[in-house]
Amino acid sequence: MKRKLNIPLLAIVGEGLLSRLSFGLISFTLPLYARHLGLSLTKVGILAALNSAVAVALKPLLGWAADRFGLKRTFVAAISLRSLVSLLLGFASVPWELFAIRSAHGLSMSLRDPSANALIAEHGGEKSVASAFAWYQTARTVAGSVSKAFAGILLTVTAANYPLVFFVAFALSVLPLLVVARYVKEESDATRANRNPGSSSEPLAQRNEVETPASATQVRPKVLPFVGLGFLIASTAEMLNGLFPVLATEYAGLSNAQAGVVYAVSTLVTIFSGPIFGWLSDNVSRKLVLMVRGVANTFSSILYVVAPTFAGIGVAKTLDDMGKAAFRPAWGALMAQISSFDKRNRARTMSWMSMGEDAGGVLAPMLAGFLWGTWGITALMGSRVLLAIVAEVYAIVVTRLPGGRVVSVNGQQQTGSHSLVVQKHRPAELAITAEHEQEI
Repeated sequence: MKRKLNIPLLAIVGEGLLSRLSFGLISFTLPLYARHLGLSLTKVGILAALNSAVAVALKPLLGWAADRFGLKRTFVAAISLRSLVSLLLGFASVPWELFAIRSAHGLSMSLRDPSANALIAEHGGEKSVASAFAWYQTARTVAGSVSKAFAGILLTVTAANYPLVFFVAFALSVLPLLVVARYVKEESDATRANRNPGSSSEPLAQRNEVETPASATQVRPKVLPFVGLGFLIASTAEMLNGLFPVLATEYAGLSNAQAGVVYAVSTLVTIFSGPIFGWLSDNVSRKLVLMVRGVANTFSSILYVVAPTFAGIGVAKTLDDMGKAAFRPAWGALMAQISSFDKRNRARTMSWMSMGEDAGGVLAPMLAGFLWGTWGITALMGSRVLLAIVAEVYAIVVTRLPGGRVVSVNGQQQTGSHSLVVQKHRPAELAITAEHEQEI
C-alpha cells in the first residue's frame, strides 16, 4: 500500500498553529487594552463576545459563499481579513474602533470556519478524518497556550506597549496566509492532479453509490437536529469558559500561581489526549468518544462541588479539557459524514452545524454566570450535569433514522491509518443508509 505525506492537510494544521499564535496574542492583550482605554468590565465582556456573536449570525450565509466561490478562495480571504484585523488594532485608539474591528474579526471567523472544516474533511480521508480534526485542534491548543504566555512577556518587557503587541500579531498572521496560498488545494484540484478515482478525497456518498447494495438507498439526513446536538454538546463543554479563573481563585481559594499550574497541567494533558481520542474515534468507536465528554463533564462538575481544593480543582479542570479534546475530533468527523451527502454544499452544511456549536459556546457561559450568581455553585454544577445527560439522550435519538437504521457514529476498524498520511486504494466505507431518502 503506497503512502505519501498529505501536504494540504499538513498546511491546514500549520495554519491552525500559526493563526492561533497570532490571535492568542490578541485574545490576551485586547481586554487589557480595552480597560486601558477606559471601558467598564461589562463593556469588556461584550467586546470579548462580539466576534463570536457576529460569527454565529453570519455563518450560514458565508458557508454558502464558500461553496459558491471555492473553499480555498474563501479560506484565503478569511485569513487575509483576520490579518488586516491584527494590523488595524495596532492603530485603534478609541473604544468604538475596537468594537468595529472585533466585528470584522467575527466576519472572518464566519468565513473561515466552514472553509477550514470542509477542507479538513476533504483531505483528512474517510477513515482518519477524526484524527485530522484532532491534530488541528491540538495544534491550536498548543499555540494558544504559548501565545498567551508570550503576550504576557511582551507586555512586561515593552512596558505595556499595546500597539507593538498587535503589530507582532500582524506579522505572525502573514505566515499562515503564505502557507495556505502555497500548499492547500481543494479536492477538485487534487483530483485533477493525480487522476485517482479511489482517492480518499472522493465523497463518501458518491463512493457508496457504487458499493452500496441496491436494496440500501443513500439518505441525506436533516441537518437541523444535528445543529441542536452541537448546541447541547458545546453548551456543557463550554459552560465554564471564562468563569474558571473566578471559580479557582474566589470559590476554591487558589492563588494565581496555583491557577496557572492547573492551566498548564490541563493543557499538557490535552496535547496528548487529543490525538489519542481522534485515533479512538477513527478506529474503535466515535460514539464512545462522544460519551467521554458527557462523563468527563459530569464527574468534573461533582468534583468542583465536593472537592474545592488545589488537587480537586486540578483534576476537575483536566477532566473538562479532556472532554473537550474528545468532543472536537468526533464532532468534526460527524460533520464530515453528514456533509458528504451533498458535496456541492458541504461548507454550508458544516456552517449550520458549526453555528449550533458556536451558539452553545456563547450562551452557556451567560447561563452559568446567571445560575451561579442567583442560586450558587451547586445549582450551576447540578444544571451542568443535567444538561450533559440530556445531551447524551438527545445524541442517541437524533442519530436514529426511519426504519430503525442509525446514523453511523461508530468508527470502523482499520489498520495502518494516519491522518497526515494519504493511503491509496482503500476500501470505501458505508456511511449512512436507509430505505427512504430524506431532504436536508
